[in-house]
Amino acid sequence: MKKLYFLISLMLISALGFAQWQQTSCPYSGQVNCFATKGDTIFAGNNSVFLSTNNGSNWTEVSTGFSGVLQVTAFTLSGSNIYTGTVDGGVYFSSNNGNSWNTAGLNNTYVSSLAIIGSNIFAGTLNMGSYFGVFLSSNNGSSWDTTAMTNTNISSLALNGSNIFAGSLGEGVFLSSNNGGLWTSVNNGITNNQIYALAINGSNIFAGSIGGGVFLSSNNGGLWTAVNNGLTNNQIYALAINGSNIFAGTNGGGVFLSTNNGSSWTDINNGLPTGTWVTALAISDSNIFAGTYNNGIWRLPLSQLGIKETNNNESNIKTFPNPTNDNLTIVTPEKAAIEISNIEGQIIKTITTADKQTTIDVADLSSGVYIIKAKTERGVAVKKFIKE
Repeated sequence: MKKLYFLISLMLISALGFAQWQQTSCPYSGQVNCFATKGDTIFAGNNSVFLSTNNGSNWTEVSTGFSGVLQVTAFTLSGSNIYTGTVDGGVYFSSNNGNSWNTAGLNNTYVSSLAIIGSNIFAGTLNMGSYFGVFLSSNNGSSWDTTAMTNTNISSLALNGSNIFAGSLGEGVFLSSNNGGLWTSVNNGITNNQIYALAINGSNIFAGSIGGGVFLSSNNGGLWTAVNNGLTNNQIYALAINGSNIFAGTNGGGVFLSTNNGSSWTDINNGLPTGTWVTALAISDSNIFAGTYNNGIWRLPLSQLGIKETNNNESNIKTFPNPTNDNLTIVTPEKAAIEISNIEGQIIKTITTADKQTTIDVADLSSGVYIIKAKTERGVAVKKFIKE
């Protein structure tokens, strides 16, 4: 076993040594705040929106409809709609791949993060001298309501089934399981409450902090553990997940990779300028992209890291409740063609979804283990569920 582990370690070190970042041709060379990805289409937010439809090889500015010069700070996708949050300008949306944008409310608000569950859009906001916290819209941004999260600087939002996690600057992590009607502080084990980034992979929730590194919870935030072995920079500004691979962007330390749920980290900075501050990360198709504070956008093929499977992973599909007796809700990154098979591989049901979330009746299925295969433009994701 020790020999096998040593061999795997050598293979990983060899792959990381070969990996080389390349700067993309994005004409904006300043701070990149956020990304959104759909297949090989990538949106990058800075003082405008830039779009690439060929995995970052070429970029086009798509900002028609924005009022003045805005800092774009957050993205989320819902079907054909793209929502973006801005500093001072609230929320905008586009239904034509960014060719034009319309205001979607929350004017004069600093929107730091966005997330969608079904028809509900959540916006996390930072203090600009007025109300701040988490807002909710149930009508595509036509109007917004306050949630129970008030007067708290929210830097990040993440979804796990019907659970909404909110990372805050100064008060740690909060959890809501009822669309923001009630929020609970879930900070047991977190030793640094400056939470800037959240990422979820199955039952594992990762929180990146400014000064405390990365924390991991495997029980919905009930208990957190610091997972910083090998992470030589503890100021985490971005997280991204690809299957069992976790990427962390740092202030001055570039990018780190963990292949074992954060138990250990290795820097993957070949090609990046020394001391790079990584402000955003995203995985699109077969590449990882790093947005930086003052050096534009960089790209690294996942294959150079020894990562061959980019789409067939559980992080791209969520199910709840699991196990279930009657109804099963399936959440995918976008609309999907879904197949449900029994453990012998026989296809039992097929569904084509109209949105990212759908609920199906499985009451007629026999008790046992079933396999869900969801095909989207991002690839194929596979997950099991149990029918009681």
